[in-house]
Amino acid sequence: MAKTLMIVDDSATMRKIIMRTVRMSGLQFDRTEEAGNGNEALEKLGANPVDIMLCDINMPEMNGTELVKKIREMDSCKNTKIVMVSTESSQELINGVIADGANGFITKPFTPEKFQEKLSPFMN
Repeated sequence: MAKTLMIVDDSATMRKIIMRTVRMSGLQFDRTEEAGNGNEALEKLGANPVDIMLCDINMPEMNGTELVKKIREMDSCKNTKIVMVSTESSQELINGVIADGANGFITKPFTPEKFQEKLSPFMN
C-alpha cells in the first residue's frame, strides 16, 4: 500500500538529511512533504493528510509538542503516525510527547537502521 510522509523541521538542511536517511533505510513513500514549522505543517495537513510524520521538537512559531496535540485534534489525521526526531532525549520529554499522541521517538544522530526499525511497523 502506498504511504505518504511529511518531514517537519525548521532546518531545510536537516529535512534533506532526514529524507536521504529515510531513502537509505529502504523505506519507500509515494509522496513526501516538508514543512518548516508546526503552523506550515498544519496548513499542509489540512489539505493533504499524511500517513507518517517525522517531526522535530524545537521549532519556532509552533514546536513539535504543540503540533502533536493539534494533529491529534484533527479528524482527518487521527491515523497519522507521528515519530519525533530530536536531539532532546530526556525520558521525561519522550514520555510527555508519547502521552500527547506521538507514536515514537528517534534521537539525533540517527541511522538508516533506526528509521527502518521505527517506521517499518507503520508501513503495512
